[in-house]
Amino acid sequence: MSTERLTLRPWEVDDAEAALAVYGEGGVARWLSPAMDTVSDLGAMRLILQQWMAEDQRLFTPAGRWAIERVEDKQVIGGAVLLPLPPGGEDLEMGWTLRPDAWGQGYAAEAGRRLAQWAFDEGSDEVFAVARPANERAGATARRIGMQWVGETEKYYGLRLQVFRLRPGDLD
Repeated sequence: MSTERLTLRPWEVDDAEAALAVYGEGGVARWLSPAMDTVSDLGAMRLILQQWMAEDQRLFTPAGRWAIERVEDKQVIGGAVLLPLPPGGEDLEMGWTLRPDAWGQGYAAEAGRRLAQWAFDEGSDEVFAVARPANERAGATARRIGMQWVGETEKYYGLRLQVFRLRPGDLD
C-alpha cells in the first residue's frame, strides 16, 4: 500500500534496527495496547518481527502488520496494524506507531487513512482504534483520520481505553 509520502509494506527481519528505534523507545511502548514492554535490544526485536511475520501468515485479509516506510528516503519510521480485537475478534483494530522524530508531520494520519481504505476495499464495514485515555496524541490522530469517538471501555486488552470508529462514509 502506498500514499504520496509513505509505503506500507510487510515487515522483514532486516528491519530490526529501524523497528527498535520505534518499539525500543519507552515513550512509544508505554502507550501500546496491548501493553508491550520496551524492546531492549536488536536480538529481541528480530524475534518479535519473526513472530509478527509468522502470525501474519495466519490472519485473514485485510488483517496484518506493516512497516511504515518514508518514500523519499526509504527509511522505516514506524509500524501499522489491522488486527482483530479481543476478546471475540469481531472488531477490527487499526493502529499506528511512529518513532518520536517522525511525530507531528502527519504520517500517522496518512498511514491510518490508507489502512482504513484498504480495509474498506477488502469488505470491512468499520474499523476501530483504541487508545489509553491519557494518550492525547493518539486521540487527535484518530480524529484527523476522520474517526468518531465512541466512548471508553474495558472490553479490550483488560485496559480502560478510548474507542474511535471509522466507517467508509467517514473518509474524505
